[in-house]
Amino acid sequence: MQFKFVAMQKFFLSIFLFLFCLSANAAEIFVSPQGNDKNSGTREQPMATPHAALRKARELRRLNDESVKNYVHIILMNGIYTLQEPIFIRPEDSGTESCPTIVKADEGAQPIISGGVPVAKWQKAGNVAGLPKSAQGKVWVADAPKVGGRNLEFRQLWVSGTKATRAQHVETENMPRILSWSVEDRMCAIPAPAQKLSSTDGVEMLIHQRWEIANLRVKSLDVVGDKALVSFQEPESRVQFEHPWPSPMIDEKNGNSVFMFINAIEFLDTPGEWYLDTKKAKVYYYPRQDEDMSKVSVVAPSLETLVTVEGSTDSPVSHIYFWGINFAHSTWMRPSLQGHVPLQAGMYMLDAYKLQKEGLPWDANLENQAWIGRQPAAVEVSNANNVRFQGCTFTHAAASAVDFVSGVENSRISESSFFDIGGSAIVAGSFQEGSTETHIPYNPDNKREICHHITIANNSISNVANEDWGCVGVSVGYAHDVNVEHNEVSDIPYSGICIGWGWTKHITVMKNNRIANNHVHHFAKKLYAAGGLYTLSAQPNTVISGNYVHDMVLSPYMQEPDYCYYIYLDGASSYIDVRDNWCPEQKFGVNNPGPGNNWENNGPMVSDEVKQKAGVKKLQ
Repeated sequence: MQFKFVAMQKFFLSIFLFLFCLSANAAEIFVSPQGNDKNSGTREQPMATPHAALRKARELRRLNDESVKNYVHIILMNGIYTLQEPIFIRPEDSGTESCPTIVKADEGAQPIISGGVPVAKWQKAGNVAGLPKSAQGKVWVADAPKVGGRNLEFRQLWVSGTKATRAQHVETENMPRILSWSVEDRMCAIPAPAQKLSSTDGVEMLIHQRWEIANLRVKSLDVVGDKALVSFQEPESRVQFEHPWPSPMIDEKNGNSVFMFINAIEFLDTPGEWYLDTKKAKVYYYPRQDEDMSKVSVVAPSLETLVTVEGSTDSPVSHIYFWGINFAHSTWMRPSLQGHVPLQAGMYMLDAYKLQKEGLPWDANLENQAWIGRQPAAVEVSNANNVRFQGCTFTHAAASAVDFVSGVENSRISESSFFDIGGSAIVAGSFQEGSTETHIPYNPDNKREICHHITIANNSISNVANEDWGCVGVSVGYAHDVNVEHNEVSDIPYSGICIGWGWTKHITVMKNNRIANNHVHHFAKKLYAAGGLYTLSAQPNTVISGNYVHDMVLSPYMQEPDYCYYIYLDGASSYIDVRDNWCPEQKFGVNNPGPGNNWENNGPMVSDEVKQKAGVKKLQ
């Protein structure tokens, strides 16, 4: 009893100290797009950039100024903060538990931190060589923007806040099927496209590969009659034809994998499509109905990362909070430069191949090797603790939105919104990316590099993985004590919430993870081998409970429609407790499961209270 009383005393004391910080004199630095970095940073004389405000706060802390003994608020006033370089938050920017550094929106404001640049001065294009006859006279053109004295290249374009479609040779719903796939010749045969291309420069082929897609730059396209042979550029051609998983399907019963071509002027035939001519530095756009090109706002992305929070294991960043900030317009150009051949969850293969003789010390049955890279994120956090994103919005991202890369602990993402994300909305933990083969069980000697005690709660995640269909809503790799609760995840090409990596029954750093009270729906819209809730590998004391999962949407070109599940314990999932989850049917999957899994009370018989409690929880 005495222990409980002392604990309550400490709790209320900490609340008092925090409230005191909020009310006492402290550093408030105001920022406005109409400000000036030479200003003092008051509301009447705001600074112009978050960079300058952070520097001022850093110097105040360094000098032990009286104003920062309570807290530092960097207050962003309304407007768009167009970045020329990422915002870099380092250990010297750290706050303390009672007095954190808080980057927040001004009262009633909607500040946007943007990595985009405007595309302006649109004109009717007139007659354009290669443009389909149906589009002649309807397409508009503008100069590609220059950044740093160079013509900007980009893969996304937003018109009045709506993502435009990169010109493609068919509608996504009507993709044709490949005819054959030759590993030996590193070529594939397809039905000849209706459009005759003047050049294959810049043309890409998107291929459906079970739980991923591949983006391959076309090297040659040789049409013979009603068929065509396609070869691809290096290095993606080698990786694509040497790796075993995932790969295109050649299936006489259910049909071969589908494909489409992207990025040629000959494909620009539908309102809402666009094309960038990199040689002439011209952007072409076919307006949607009722779009007035003299009034629309058009934005192209320039920066891969908008905010980097980065410390070291010896000197981490701590107590940095973001409140009510909007993050928008990030790019990712690697697919245009080296292609994109992912293994899973958007992790792309640097090298991968099938073993001639299977078996490695940690897995006698392993028959392939892979070294992978990690997609960039609009916001990246490494070697930090007590970093929080609350009430923020993440949108218009080319790859991931937020990534807790390594060494992140006691941090949270909550009450935030994710929409129009090219990759995964939230990523956390190690995936053994880089120089380490990705199947090796992860147990680092330096425990400080592990991500742990992370909360992902009360977030709305929708329309994600719209560039790389194999990405997911929430993707957690090697990490422990991760709590994913009360989120709504919807409108997803593949899986909803995924925890685990490595395909191993070995005990690793993964443990004590929790997926609870989430609402996941309208998933598996384009790929399969999917789960609304999905796990990999051994994760002792991990619980999946109280979730509401429904509306598994199966695409018409899926070869294996039974290979999708409401809950899927894939590749060696072990020691996981799955209970009290509501699904419309008991369609659950397991693949090479390890020991210790427990299934109890899952399916349509579960109480409707689970539905009512699941999803974003309205906060008082």
